[in-house]
Amino acid sequence: MALRPPIDVAARVSSELSATIESIVNDPDRERALTLGEVLEILSKRGGQTPLSADLLHPQDQTSIIVEMNELVSEYGADARAIDFVAGQASEALSRVIEAAMNDPSLPDEPTLSLVRSAIVDGLAAKLVGDGALDADEDTTVLAEIDELIRRSGEDAPAEEFVRFE
Repeated sequence: MALRPPIDVAARVSSELSATIESIVNDPDRERALTLGEVLEILSKRGGQTPLSADLLHPQDQTSIIVEMNELVSEYGADARAIDFVAGQASEALSRVIEAAMNDPSLPDEPTLSLVRSAIVDGLAAKLVGDGALDADEDTTVLAEIDELIRRSGEDAPAEEFVRFE
């Protein structure tokens, strides 16, 4: 079993490759975690075709994903966990919750994922639903989403890094 890299390697991966890796590792038919080598093999068999729409990627970009994967494999090894190379970003709803937590004077200026999770449990998401900033069904989904971000990145990861700016 390969060790996790000591740095945030997902920050060094293009958004196209991150999305491609994520779609491959999240395939519900897969029973175990994939390695970079296995993802490279899958991409190579597809001939560079990614699960993203052909309208989104130029053919040169499809080829560059294979090149980028080869570089990752040579730098981190074929046995590195592929999920470590997926850049985590919060959904629009969770981004609103994180921004509300960052603006909450009762929380530190730079809250961690665990502090935002605690704020959600303590009623921040419900307050945002009441204010109309979140839909009622988003109240429960943001908790599951932040739990997944904590699982991937750790409790002490700064929450602001996951805010989606669109």
